[in-house]
Amino acid sequence: MTARALMIQGTGSDVGKSVVVAGLCRAARRRGVDVAPFKPQNMSNNAAACAGGEIGRAQALQARAAGVVACVDHNPVLLKPEDDCRAQVVVHGRAHSTLEAGRFIEDRASLMPAVLASFSRLVARHDLVLVEGAGSPAETNLRQRDIANMGFASEAGVTVVLLADIERGGVIANLVGTHAVLDPADRARVAGFAVNKFRGDVALFDAGVRDIEQRTGWPSFGVIPWLGACARLPAEDAVSLARNAAAGERPLRVVAPMLSRIANFDDADPLRLEPGVDFRFIPPGRPLPRDADVVILFGTKSTIGELAFLRAQGWDHDILAHARSGGRVLGICGGYQMLGRSVEDPEGVDGRPGAAAGLGLLDVRTRMQGDKSVREVGGRCAETGVACRGYEIHAGRTSGADCKRPLLRLAVPGAGGEGTADGARSPDGRIEGTYVHGLFASDGYRAGWLRRAGGKDSGGKGSGGKASDLDYDASVDAALDELADGLEASLDVARLFATARVPGDAASAGDDRPARPGARR
Repeated sequence: MTARALMIQGTGSDVGKSVVVAGLCRAARRRGVDVAPFKPQNMSNNAAACAGGEIGRAQALQARAAGVVACVDHNPVLLKPEDDCRAQVVVHGRAHSTLEAGRFIEDRASLMPAVLASFSRLVARHDLVLVEGAGSPAETNLRQRDIANMGFASEAGVTVVLLADIERGGVIANLVGTHAVLDPADRARVAGFAVNKFRGDVALFDAGVRDIEQRTGWPSFGVIPWLGACARLPAEDAVSLARNAAAGERPLRVVAPMLSRIANFDDADPLRLEPGVDFRFIPPGRPLPRDADVVILFGTKSTIGELAFLRAQGWDHDILAHARSGGRVLGICGGYQMLGRSVEDPEGVDGRPGAAAGLGLLDVRTRMQGDKSVREVGGRCAETGVACRGYEIHAGRTSGADCKRPLLRLAVPGAGGEGTADGARSPDGRIEGTYVHGLFASDGYRAGWLRRAGGKDSGGKGSGGKASDLDYDASVDAALDELADGLEASLDVARLFATARVPGDAASAGDDRPARPGARR
């Protein structure tokens, strides 16, 4: 069979490309199609560990929707911002370089061979590859040397469908304006458009759809309503966190400051869905609530820079006061490092070179090192023995007296079997730190942690309590199915899939040099 590919580009960032591609992956899988996701270039500190290294978290979710094991080819170039002008460049899952924004724009074309090689390997292994763009193809100043939108589509020879977000306003102008600024060759590559996030009766926008079709010549594939399932899926970008800052009242109050370079904040998703928890992200400029039971410091791409940001918000005083009054604090990855006595990064591995005093709530010290740990892990809670699983993505090495009371005992392939210590706890057990992301997705571990934090006993599989009301893995799969149902009901999915074409002028599998993919081998 000859493989086909289709690319979903957006009229802007955060128009819903990631979730729509995830939903289409699930829809294709349910139709018996061997499908895989692909994003040439992603920019996110929300990463996932997979075989070979790290990729954007959204591509890991899309792979799950497609029923395939996530791999580095699903997202060959990942940019992880360290500050407003500088980012770490991850290529094929491994740290490649750290560049200023201007330098990356100049050099990114050199990454096209790696992008095309990954794409070609996916084309060789699957029947359909669904590609997600980044930002908008209407940014004509970025078209030269582009590897994320039309630059990739042109090199790889793939068809494009444009997605626009009506909730943001100006959807007609967004689509018509994109049509106007694209060069003729790129414009001809677009097979049609879809409108996303419509609230109310979609028939009210029929005249708008006709207007867009008449002005652009592009056909509509449909208008997607606001789908509640999206709220139960991991968010891709930190821009979405502000919308979650006002959750309803819940018995156990858990808060997390919205750090400037927050990473892997989807660690909170199981807590947000837990019926016995009131979880809130606290935006900059606001104090942490005094009535919080637990404060969580999530990961960050730049620990030393984040400590300065945290102090600028006055959150250091809030956290220390919370701890002195008997409150609990959990630090994950960079958050764990911030809880210690100091963080040293003399070579600038995790941002700009330097050193900083930590919050001093754990008797540990961290030194950044160049050998980044990226791996999936399993193990048990060191205190209760309850099984858990997760993944590590970090550059630092942490040691100190409180590491003698680890949070976890891990079973890492090739690391000596179960028993490898991770994390640290204070003598009274109220301050905890770990390098492992994704712990709360383990229902038993989450239930035990909530009990220790003072929450109602919701049980949890393997916790010794009653069965939990929340099976997190099942809830994610149910949300993906519901998302696919919503797309099937609102889009002409069969016609959309029919626009996928055999790629041309791309790379050959197994080689990072430009070549051509052909039929499945």
